[in-house]
Amino acid sequence: MSLNRRAVLGASLLTTAGATRILHAQTRRPEETLRIGLLHDMSGPYRDIAGPTSVVCARQAVREFTAQHPDVGVELLVADHQNKSDVGLGIARQWFDRDNVDMVLGVSNSALAIALKPVIESKDKAHINTSAATSALTSEYCSANAIHWSYDTWCLSHATGEPLVKLGADSWFFITPNYAFGQMLQADTTHSVEGAGGKVLGSVAYPFPETTDFSAFLLKAQASGAKVIAFLGAGTDFVNAVKQAQEFGVMKSGKRFVGLTGYINSVMALGLPTAQGLTQTETFYWDLNPRTRAFMDRVRGQLPPNTFPCHNHAGDYAGLLHYLKAAAKIGVAKAKASGRETVAAMQAMPTDDDAFGAGTIRKDGRKLHPTYLFLVKPPAESRGPGDVYKVLAETSAEKSFRPIADGACAMAKA
Repeated sequence: MSLNRRAVLGASLLTTAGATRILHAQTRRPEETLRIGLLHDMSGPYRDIAGPTSVVCARQAVREFTAQHPDVGVELLVADHQNKSDVGLGIARQWFDRDNVDMVLGVSNSALAIALKPVIESKDKAHINTSAATSALTSEYCSANAIHWSYDTWCLSHATGEPLVKLGADSWFFITPNYAFGQMLQADTTHSVEGAGGKVLGSVAYPFPETTDFSAFLLKAQASGAKVIAFLGAGTDFVNAVKQAQEFGVMKSGKRFVGLTGYINSVMALGLPTAQGLTQTETFYWDLNPRTRAFMDRVRGQLPPNTFPCHNHAGDYAGLLHYLKAAAKIGVAKAKASGRETVAAMQAMPTDDDAFGAGTIRKDGRKLHPTYLFLVKPPAESRGPGDVYKVLAETSAEKSFRPIADGACAMAKA
């Protein structure tokens, strides 16, 4: 497969914590250096919720790890999959076959994450998925070579649907992109809403990525009489939909506009005058506690002004840091020889980082941590840039993710 220049943006550039670290890592023999491939949407509609900020957060993980383990070489490769599974698979195969990459990080595309499973397993590499959200990755597509960090569709839906129904928002209408992630998220949220005693009054699917005008979909949602209009697209789709919802007076009418895949990046792009009143769920917020604020302080100077990591970016930092710790524990040679053994070591070790705090990884590859339902503040309540959320509800780590017994991961039930 021939990859164009944009597809391999950064793939030939080895980056770690800085120029001195590049030289330090490159002086090592290949068998002494862990090579990480960060594979994301770097230039498309999900650029802001993955992209350059993910690179900064991954570099931060390398910086912190190598400060504690100067004897271990680490190199980071970055590439743009353009939201195309064939492009992403081509990059991954090239990384494994030519570039000696040991682990793929990120992905931000559910179809690609599923398609990567047989490739990762056949090459015995590791995949730390931080932003492809389908919950199938810890169910029928679970793998002994993979960890699912950050969040998934089950987490987002159950930490949003059930708490809102309990608050009286018990009738729903979905506006859903026509791809795997959106369809899975709608199914999971429907299960959560109905399980809590609510009802779904209707839904409509929109073509991705060609849709920019959501007017007809919003009018249909308003006409349904639902108390909640749940938008399941992300990135620029979400930003456009919120702007148009404000124009139609959705929020002023008393309806709750819920971003099932809303991120702080979208709120910053919209501005509080437009985003105020939005309800959305994340597993990370930079201003949540002293540890998250400490993490933000370390990456702030590497980011453009008014840029704040979302849970995708925090997952790239935390997932990579835990992978590197596990690889150091079992030895670089063993980690490079088997992604499966490295993932097993990650599961055996408790997790602990400033983005998510202490946690664990289950047998099905699911990383566990709490989830937070946020309400976007009005401008008058914000203390400054990035102070955009207040917590409506917290779902514990144990309840945030689908029980193993309810999934279809055979290896976790054996």
